[in-house]
Amino acid sequence: MSADLRVTLLQHTPLPERAVAAAGRLCYAPVSAAELKTVMADDDVRRLVRGLVRSGHMSALEHASFTFAVDGVSRACTHQLVRHRVASYSQQSQRYVRFGQDGGFVVPPSIASSPEARAVFLEAMDGARRAYERLVELGLAEGRKSESVYEDARFVLPNAAETKIVVTMNARELRHLFSLRCCRRAQWEINRLAWTMRHVASSVAPLLFEGTGPGCMTGGCPEGNMTCGDPYSEEEILGMDLVRSVGAVG
Repeated sequence: MSADLRVTLLQHTPLPERAVAAAGRLCYAPVSAAELKTVMADDDVRRLVRGLVRSGHMSALEHASFTFAVDGVSRACTHQLVRHRVASYSQQSQRYVRFGQDGGFVVPPSIASSPEARAVFLEAMDGARRAYERLVELGLAEGRKSESVYEDARFVLPNAAETKIVVTMNARELRHLFSLRCCRRAQWEINRLAWTMRHVASSVAPLLFEGTGPGCMTGGCPEGNMTCGDPYSEEEILGMDLVRSVGAVG
């Protein structure tokens, strides 16, 4: 079974743009942030958020956080995601959760598009699943506890094995994530995840994520000699059909 990406915004800081604006304005105002948050006009919030980003006063953006539920990604993808250290993660355990019929595999598009490659891939996945199930059967028959059996049987599961993860990042780290992982040179799966997270976050806080994305969209490509030489166009971004990977917005 092929897994499909699904990104759901579980929750976020209430009025995130206003919270950021209040935090930034507090540095230069003699009143409390609580008062600023309630009395600032929408135009002031807009001006302050854009000014904070433009001036590089990014610490104020750390006061707005966003929590995403990410389903249908591979272990290969989450191994990359958790390298973004300024974040909190809770991942489905392969020790306590049995990888069964509800657990699928993520098939790379380049493999899915080739009948011969797809056949080789699916044969390998089927072998891994059968080996896993047999190891579970043998372990349980020995009278071992399920978590002990699962934690050993999981060693035969491939990087393609589907997983689920909850991610919480503040707006500053999300902007950093988008600058790196929305780049065309990023691995295809985390690239799709980053674009989808950007789409979701922008739907509730457009000011905080205005002007985000890879260097080819925000200025010059930072990759130097490693540049892909193929900058994104607005038409290409609009054609990504990100909505199909989006769950409910909290």
